[in-house]
Amino acid sequence: MNFTDCEIYVFQQKKTNMNIKNIYGALLILFFCIAKTNAQGVLTIEDATRIALENNFEIRIAKNNTKISETNVTIGNAGLLPTVAATVTDNNSVTNSSQTRQDGTTTSLDNAKNNSLTYGVGLNWTVFDGMKMFARLDQLKELQKLGDSELRRTVLIKIVQVNSAYYDLVQQQHQLAALDTTIVISKQRLALAQNRFSIGKASKLEVLNAQVDLNSDQVALLRQKETYANAKILLNQYLARDPKIDFTVTDLVTVDNAMNLAELSDLAHKQNPAVEAQIINKRIAELQLKQIKADRYPVVNLTSGYNFSENQSSLGFTSESSSKGFNYGFNARLNIFDGLNQHRNEKVAKLEIENSQIAIDQQNLILDTQLNTAFQTYLTNLELIGLEEDNVTIAKQNLDITLDKFRIGTITTLDFRTAQLNYVNAKVRYSNAQYQAKLSEIALRELAGNINF
Repeated sequence: MNFTDCEIYVFQQKKTNMNIKNIYGALLILFFCIAKTNAQGVLTIEDATRIALENNFEIRIAKNNTKISETNVTIGNAGLLPTVAATVTDNNSVTNSSQTRQDGTTTSLDNAKNNSLTYGVGLNWTVFDGMKMFARLDQLKELQKLGDSELRRTVLIKIVQVNSAYYDLVQQQHQLAALDTTIVISKQRLALAQNRFSIGKASKLEVLNAQVDLNSDQVALLRQKETYANAKILLNQYLARDPKIDFTVTDLVTVDNAMNLAELSDLAHKQNPAVEAQIINKRIAELQLKQIKADRYPVVNLTSGYNFSENQSSLGFTSESSSKGFNYGFNARLNIFDGLNQHRNEKVAKLEIENSQIAIDQQNLILDTQLNTAFQTYLTNLELIGLEEDNVTIAKQNLDITLDKFRIGTITTLDFRTAQLNYVNAKVRYSNAQYQAKLSEIALRELAGNINF
């Protein structure tokens, strides 16, 4: 028995004019169920958000990608630092050699061994390349910003999923309560029909109809429990934890009814991740053009090193020689003609910048369209909450009157069933209106990029 069942049990006992002993027993059962529910654990939306931020796989991958982008932002990766390399070369040979001197004498040696060993340290440093290295460093910083924006977008999407799944569970929980209530009423109806039949005031058909309707309600409840259980599994998936973990959610759905379209639009154009990413992409394209234009300038490299070499020969005037010392210099290279590729590359880069600006304009238009559409849906859903809340009150009053009339036999079972279904459907529609309004609020906050997490 869950918490909703306990409330229904107490309600049922009140309807049957129970005595003090029954009231005491009902309160004990209610207390037991409340304790059981609390022991099961209530998952709040704040807890769900925290768990998702810690565990969700997509968020963890996005965080690592952001760290990669951050790690790549170094002056060495941009080419501003020199490179230093140590080298060693050892060549050996065994040959049959013959030498004839100017005076006509000949010297020969079989299996002559020769050895050449060279090792040292060399430095190469590009000191000027048309400022390409500085543009490259700025581009790496923009790529880091793009990674941060992608992380925010991923977090935003996952938190929206968690919020939607959470409040869907709340709605499913409300529907379970509504179906629990209708089963209680259907059981009362069946009991009344059986009593009327036993005293000859009703036909067997009335009892059978009541039993059929009760069975239908129990089937609907079973289906709803299945839907509720599957919704829990889905939320556990978003939280990246064991699907079998059981929990309950709060019954309260609080919708912010004071959202302002102008404020949302201002926030969206400042911090919406999709717009932000397009702006960064344009900046990256501009820096790419800078790097391409740098190829019009000469590239100057400084070189230096310290080397040691040793040579050994079994035949010749010198049997062994060695040298060591410091060397330095520079080299420069200027592209004079490359088949007009420089001009082509610059033209393509400018077109990429133009495309980036078009993408920004397109994204802004899409954002404005989505905001206005979502806001209109939000306003409609707020109105529906009020209407459906009134419908629940009216349907409840109608059901109470119908139930009293049914007890004294002044209305038909069909009228009673209609009033019963109207009440249940009104509660379901009210819960759904709250859920849809909350989804509209979440959608607006997602577009504005300001969901609290």
